Amino acid sequence: MNVIMWILEWLAQPEQWVGPSGIPVRFVEHAGYSGLALLLSAAIAVPLGLLTGHTGRGGFLLASLANFARALPTIGVLFLVVLLVGIGLLPVMVALVALAVPPILVNTYEGVRNVDPQLKDAAQGMGMRGAEVLFRLELPVALPLILLGLRTAAVQVISTATIAAYVGIGGLGRFIVDGQARQDLPMMLGGSLLVVVLALVVTALFGFLGRVLVAPALRRGTPAGR
Repeated sequence: MNVIMWILEWLAQPEQWVGPSGIPVRFVEHAGYSGLALLLSAAIAVPLGLLTGHTGRGGFLLASLANFARALPTIGVLFLVVLLVGIGLLPVMVALVALAVPPILVNTYEGVRNVDPQLKDAAQGMGMRGAEVLFRLELPVALPLILLGLRTAAVQVISTATIAAYVGIGGLGRFIVDGQARQDLPMMLGGSLLVVVLALVVTALFGFLGRVLVAPALRRGTPAGR
């Protein structure tokens, strides 16, 4: 109960909501870093997953690379890039993209590869070829898994983007890092809660996109997680 009171008291302080170090600014910074990392990751992983899934080539190599990337310690990647190029946004993006690409890539690949072969035969029987099969059949059928991969990556990125504070970048991680330096537990708890809130908002957004973009029959067949 004391923990809840500490967080509420910290959030109730007017100074937490104004200025360049206020909650609104930090919230927007965090969402911006996370959104940019997710966009870059999707630009890399979705086309590659679609291509390898459609052609059936390179699946083993893709899975091996994805598993290797998953094993990389994100904060270790961050500090390695900092040592190579210096402090700034670049090392943060490299670390977050390395974290986000594997779930998007694997889910996109598996979504396309798991399309029923009979559906492909029927599409080809109707005259569809190559890219037409991919974009008119395989992509819509694989969309639930692709969105699931994007959602998983987004939540991971939002949670991990707090590391940006360690290299002098803003975001909600500033509350956690600065609170630790000042031994200010309410600030650390409040910052952590704000990260959770942002993750829940993004999860809800992907749920909405799933209802809008995915056909009802495909939504019912979407796995709970991957």
